[in-house]
Amino acid sequence: MAVDKRLGELLDIVVKEGGSDLHIFVGGTPILRVAGALVPIAKYPSITSEETESMLKSIVPEARWNSFQDKQTIDLSYTHKVDARFRVNGYRVQGATALAIRLVPRDIHTFTELNLPPVLEVFTQREQGFFLCVGPVGQGKSTTLAAMIDRINESRAEHILTIEDPVEYLFTPKRSLIHQREVHIDTPDFHTALQSAFREDVDVIMVGEMRDYETISSAVTAAETGHLVFSTLNTNNAAQTIDRIIDMFPAEQQSQVRVQLAGSLIGIFSQRLIPRVSGGLIPAYELLINNNAISTLIRDARTHEISVVIQTSSQEGMIDMDRSLSELLHRGEVTVEHAYEHAMDPKTFERYL
Repeated sequence: MAVDKRLGELLDIVVKEGGSDLHIFVGGTPILRVAGALVPIAKYPSITSEETESMLKSIVPEARWNSFQDKQTIDLSYTHKVDARFRVNGYRVQGATALAIRLVPRDIHTFTELNLPPVLEVFTQREQGFFLCVGPVGQGKSTTLAAMIDRINESRAEHILTIEDPVEYLFTPKRSLIHQREVHIDTPDFHTALQSAFREDVDVIMVGEMRDYETISSAVTAAETGHLVFSTLNTNNAAQTIDRIIDMFPAEQQSQVRVQLAGSLIGIFSQRLIPRVSGGLIPAYELLINNNAISTLIRDARTHEISVVIQTSSQEGMIDMDRSLSELLHRGEVTVEHAYEHAMDPKTFERYL
């Protein structure tokens, strides 16, 4: 089925205007997100329920339309005019269809181009372990992981498996063999694909999102058994990430999971995209590197002390969010107002000024 004409026009606008996201809903004009700000597409009139339904149906595979009708939500990837790739979420709002569409950049950028710390290179060269990129929705986690996976692709001959819902960045094999599996198309769920990975001679695994304890359990096991595993969580910082992982498990399993995580975790990178004075967005970040002190805190359920270790371990490459924000401020990259908005602890942030 051909893509709905009006949807095609709107996707063209996203690309032309440098937007990151497009929102289409009933009773209002479509809205574009550009450099973090929401901007109405003024020339478009209010959209009807029939139009949003037609737009979504024109890009959803016929075999999955009934699933949307049953679950009232659907995730999929869509390629528009050969080279513009989008991640699409269709959902219901008061009985009507709405769409949230994100442009997936065609090019995979380097750490330098993304203003990411060079220390991330270290994690791409590990033979095994568990690395998490965390932060709220829309803060560049997938882009950072794509840069890390592509760095492995450029520098090592490995078998890389990505498990995504949906597949976002498309990798071109360089030194590595890369297979990208999409949930609902190539596998029923993340957990099943991870279990299958143990029999596929895989070296590196990227899991798009940790949604349940079965997926996390399989990922941790994979990291323990010789694989390098990358994934994301929608959490605010390293300490909260560890607590969230532990809390996903039944109470009787949590002590064992703490031990497993203490041994397999290699790092947690938390990031926020901050409006840049010169235009666009720039990341501020927290980096936890799992050393003996962090490992002990995880095993002993003392995650509330992790932030102190990060703050006092800059010589090992760790950095806390407030220090990162202060460095951006000192370089003139961000404003004081935006730095304060994203500070984890205003008092800690002020000490760095």
